[in-house]
Amino acid sequence: MAKYRADHIGSLLRPAELLQARSAGSSGEQLRALEDKNILQVLERQRDLGFKIFTDGELRRLNFMSDFNEAVEGLDDSDNLLRSWQAGGAGSSQPSRVPGIVTGKVKQARRLTEHEVAFMKQHSPGDIKITLPTANQFPAIYYKKGISDKVYANYSDFLWDIVPIIKSEIQALVSEGAQYVQIDAPRYSYYVDPKWRGYIQNEMGLDPDQALDEAIRVDNACLDGAKRGSAILAIHLCRGNNRSQWYAEGGYDAIAERLFGQLQVDAFLLEYESERAGTFEPLRFVPCDKTVVLGLVSSKLPQLEQQDQLTRRITEASKYVPLENLAISPQCGFASTMEGNLLTEDEQWRKLKLVVDTAKEVWGHA
Repeated sequence: MAKYRADHIGSLLRPAELLQARSAGSSGEQLRALEDKNILQVLERQRDLGFKIFTDGELRRLNFMSDFNEAVEGLDDSDNLLRSWQAGGAGSSQPSRVPGIVTGKVKQARRLTEHEVAFMKQHSPGDIKITLPTANQFPAIYYKKGISDKVYANYSDFLWDIVPIIKSEIQALVSEGAQYVQIDAPRYSYYVDPKWRGYIQNEMGLDPDQALDEAIRVDNACLDGAKRGSAILAIHLCRGNNRSQWYAEGGYDAIAERLFGQLQVDAFLLEYESERAGTFEPLRFVPCDKTVVLGLVSSKLPQLEQQDQLTRRITEASKYVPLENLAISPQCGFASTMEGNLLTEDEQWRKLKLVVDTAKEVWGHA
């Protein structure tokens, strides 16, 4: 049974004063004080809306995986992969470079999220969610042949060197009392989109089906050993989220049986806000003891969804997963990068209110 009926992916739009401070080069105690102030404000907003699970909005991060980048040695900030992002509104494409190349053995220099969870434990009005990137996030975008293969013979060697870092962070968060640890995993979208399956095969030189099996083993290895107790370990499956754009599309059909059946998580947070996510039919493979959080509200577009449409879609999904095992959220974060998606803070909070209101309508509580 789902513990939280109203959920959200974690990242929130950065307030203007925080963006301006970073653009002006603020750092150290000055920046930390500004982050603290704005995190307290977003915690209060989440409480006022009626959420029972709280994040700091990832306001301290440059992007959803920057905690990892800043905590390890072995990565540099050169340009790597030129990716074509699809616009959330008009459907046009825009190239965007993803920074970072692995140039040395990955070595952890400090904890990833200790600074975040300490503040949250002191100030959160309720249960805490901390987000982490999947280990699978890094090889496809940080491994560059001709440079990285001087350090790691192949993608797999690099990938498995990341596992102990993510694994130890999950264990630390659970032991410190975080009630909800969410792994953000855009890489699985590679296996549902033909163009990205082609990239895996032709550019990376890997068999897509074997790569998918390894990706699942990697995430399970990171989750293994955490003393769960009442803590929820979850995974968010994303198709890309950058300035209201995406890079992959396709339903879960091609990976559903293996992914839902083998990943050792308590909850799947799934994108279902548009036709590019496919149908609910693949949810038939979700085990009966797992929660599915339906990402029905777009974090990319400013237009507010209709509550009656959301409730109808939840009813449709309940044909495959019992209603008591379902919850609702936006389909992704509002700011996977600090620049954020193309909507206002007011529009963001209206969408989050809609999530809570819909949860109360369907289940009687958030």
